[in-house]
Amino acid sequence: MVYDSNNIFARILRGELPAKKVYEDDAVLAFNDIAPKAPVHVLVIPKKPYVSMDDFARESGPEEVGVFFKTVGEIARKLGLADNGYRLILNIGGHGGQEVPHIHVHILGGRPIGPMVVER
Repeated sequence: MVYDSNNIFARILRGELPAKKVYEDDAVLAFNDIAPKAPVHVLVIPKKPYVSMDDFARESGPEEVGVFFKTVGEIARKLGLADNGYRLILNIGGHGGQEVPHIHVHILGGRPIGPMVVER
């Protein structure tokens, strides 16, 4: 899949759309989800243009992947979620429920999150 430079997260990264930032460095941006599913619902994205986890793992190096996930953990700790626990969600592609074609990790916490997958 080709990266769409007009997706909502790319526009947030360029400053064209607002976001309530909770963390930012040279490589990563984290911000509150506009439709939270838990008391804490933060999206974490790399600043480089990767479509999905599949794309990210294939095109980036192990150091970039490692730094990204280490940063996700640091953000969760800074949000006060580590002691009681939290959930990370990383959707990939249509069948995985990915809605924005830019890799993003959801950090959800602040209450028990419930079952992993609801049977249909």
